[in-house]
Amino acid sequence: MKYAIETVTGKRREREFLRVPVKLYRGDRNWVRPLDDDINKVFDPARNPYFARGTCARWILRDEQGGLAGRVAAFIDEKSCRAGDYAVGGMGFFECVNDHDAARILFEQCREWLEARGMEAMEGPVNFGERNDWWGLLVEGFEPANYGMPYNPPYYRELFEAYGFRDYFQQYTYLTRLVKESLSPIVVWKSERLLKNASYKLYSLDEIPLERAKEAFMEIYNRAWSADLHGVEEMDRKQVEVMFKNMRPVIDPELVYFAFYDERPIGFFIMIPELNYIIKHLNGNTRGWNALKFLFYRYLYRGDVALGLIFGVIPEFQGRGVEAAMIKFFRERIVDRGSHYKWLQMSWVGDFNKPQMHLMEYIGGKKCKTHVTYRKLFHDHLAFQRLAEKNDS
Repeated sequence: MKYAIETVTGKRREREFLRVPVKLYRGDRNWVRPLDDDINKVFDPARNPYFARGTCARWILRDEQGGLAGRVAAFIDEKSCRAGDYAVGGMGFFECVNDHDAARILFEQCREWLEARGMEAMEGPVNFGERNDWWGLLVEGFEPANYGMPYNPPYYRELFEAYGFRDYFQQYTYLTRLVKESLSPIVVWKSERLLKNASYKLYSLDEIPLERAKEAFMEIYNRAWSADLHGVEEMDRKQVEVMFKNMRPVIDPELVYFAFYDERPIGFFIMIPELNYIIKHLNGNTRGWNALKFLFYRYLYRGDVALGLIFGVIPEFQGRGVEAAMIKFFRERIVDRGSHYKWLQMSWVGDFNKPQMHLMEYIGGKKCKTHVTYRKLFHDHLAFQRLAEKNDS
């Protein structure tokens, strides 16, 4: 079958870019159509601060009859692309029929676009933005998707690996029951020992000013998620403002926690309600009647799953029990207040982050999903090394 690839320009092709997965996932009960606006804002320079530091392009693929057969996007973040031994661009939002020729055309389009701009490798599937959204290929746990996390059919793995993509790191989703008994004695002991020191304080989001929370998040993130350890660049204030603005409709203050030492921010634990139980009813938009549907489900028919987005503790306070204290503090509040949250899913635990993996085991978490971030080298002389191996060396 012959295919034709087209650059996404204009409103018509933008709408077709959104419709590709709608066609491919028809009949798949585990797929939840994302909100169109969540995808559109990734490619909107007015709403995505990453355009101030990079560029992107996207394409759709048509079959011989002119039908939609695939889509993909490629990105360059000029701030981080040359942080390693060679320049790395990104590709993402990949959707494709089960055909190696079709996939190869999409991958080759990304490679050519990236190589023309000086890139020597590409990573994918990733997002033109923060890692907590649209990052990684699902390879285990083909169950209903989490909000903001990619879902794809099993055959995508073969398409990526046949093209030469290699496993750069894995991201695990853990599931645990929100009951006090699921905490290991080690977590309880570490937490109680830490909090005997009055210099340590824990607060939920509604207990500190919002501007203080933003400053604390930025300071902790830029220390805890350093480029040297995790390949993550620092966030600036504009990016933090956009992140909090995007989270505003869904944020729940009893799901966001900060740790301080002598009023210095040292850790955060950020969760949101798992929203796909709502979004699956909205057909990609929150306009008109769907806006009322969203409010009904969000506030009257509330779900019972909290989705952990990101956990961070600055390096000099890691291993002291700060993580354990925030987990225990959150659990006790949820249980003691009779909250509707019964389950916690932690959706982005990288295999390069051994302390966080151990913490998930201590809180009774079991792996329920695995995503892979792949890397494809463009030249044979480049040396491939997994991120976890880099951190260990």
